[in-house]
Amino acid sequence: MTTNALKRRVLAGEPVYGAWLGLADAAVAELMAHAGYDFLILDQEHGPGSLETAADVMRAAEAAGCPLVVRVPWNDQVYLKRILDLGATSVMIPLLEGAEAAKAAVAACRYPPHGTRGYAAPSHRCTRWGKDANYLAEWNDRLMILGQLESARAVDEAAAIAAVDGIDMPFIGINDMAGSIGRLGQLDHPEVRELVERCERNLRPSGKPLGTVPSAMRTVPELFAAGYTMVAGAVDSMLLRKAALADLEAHRPGA
Repeated sequence: MTTNALKRRVLAGEPVYGAWLGLADAAVAELMAHAGYDFLILDQEHGPGSLETAADVMRAAEAAGCPLVVRVPWNDQVYLKRILDLGATSVMIPLLEGAEAAKAAVAACRYPPHGTRGYAAPSHRCTRWGKDANYLAEWNDRLMILGQLESARAVDEAAAIAAVDGIDMPFIGINDMAGSIGRLGQLDHPEVRELVERCERNLRPSGKPLGTVPSAMRTVPELFAAGYTMVAGAVDSMLLRKAALADLEAHRPGA
């Protein structure tokens, strides 16, 4: 726990490919981790998981040696404090639309004098129940924050968001970005393409690694070729559904 392996890799510019955990199930997380993904993202924004299930998913991923990012429900300092005390070291924060929101997110994750996170670490899982004596001194280096840019407003503010100290990776959310201009689900529409490409142009000068998801606009290989460092593609529930449908197609009588 003295380093954040995922943070180290992406800040070195190493491309990484991962998957989403929407089912909030520790066994599924363990299976996906052993499959060999570079990282997993536990979706607490749209997924059904509680803090208790998040802790179990973290244990499963860690036991299998796979870095885990927790996408929190909102830019909420109370939730961030609790998930960090549970042991999260990488968090994804949805819908950042300006520098002030990004600064608030960072402040919620850092201890004073650099932030506002309350201190109870020695009695919680984040320090292995007090075993990790260096936690406080090393925390800012361990912490990785992914800030999601998911709207047309965020595109205009992208440079300012990326400039905030502590935002390690701007992560473009193309689905909601398309929705913000009335093009939800139309991910290959010229207006959506222009918006995403403008966001990329605004972010590049920051020099920070970029993350996103594949879509009708670009495949995973195309995203890596375009310079993205982190791509989160597969979703556990969608993989299961696809496999189930394929099984039925192959084996159900009369299919």
